[in-house]
Amino acid sequence: MQAYDGELGAAVARAQQGDEAAFAVAYRLVQPGLLGYVRGLVGDDAEDVASDAWLEISRDLGRFKGDGAGFRGWSATIARHRALDHLRRQKVRPRPSALEQDVLDLPGPHSTHDQALEAISTEYALELVRGLPRDQAEAVLLRVVVGLDGPAAARVLGKRPGAVRTAAYRGLKRLARQLGGESTDKGMTDDGPRTLGEST
Repeated sequence: MQAYDGELGAAVARAQQGDEAAFAVAYRLVQPGLLGYVRGLVGDDAEDVASDAWLEISRDLGRFKGDGAGFRGWSATIARHRALDHLRRQKVRPRPSALEQDVLDLPGPHSTHDQALEAISTEYALELVRGLPRDQAEAVLLRVVVGLDGPAAARVLGKRPGAVRTAAYRGLKRLARQLGGESTDKGMTDDGPRTLGEST
């Protein structure tokens, strides 16, 4: 997701000057991760909550100051507030839901076979994440699904970066145990998930 931050920052700047096409670009780049994050919090009501968040984002866009990464964090903060408001109104805990294929889709060409495999793995992964304690689930969703670094995720959650890093680490370690995988000690950096081939 960080690869799109330059494009996102430019689109947000143009959208703040009234360019509707630029706002559509910003939406396209942010919505998949944002929807995945909200779905992890509110389940089946994610589409409605995300729509409410986008209404607030568009209304307050002129007040935003920052780059592409900052916009993803700002958007996640708004979405989190809308999700928590929704949960308070519903007086229910987040519940499991059927996940849509586009939760983690990034722009780019994919074969139908690859899309089907990605949808299955995405659905399974988010089901496992929803089973984590809430602080760990939110930290994992913000770091991995939304793609925020530790300090940005901490700002969204109103916690210290160290607490968010610890929660994300514990959540990923628990997920690895559930999957029978290895420890995630080397899987996260302060800047987010480490990619294949990245040195330790």
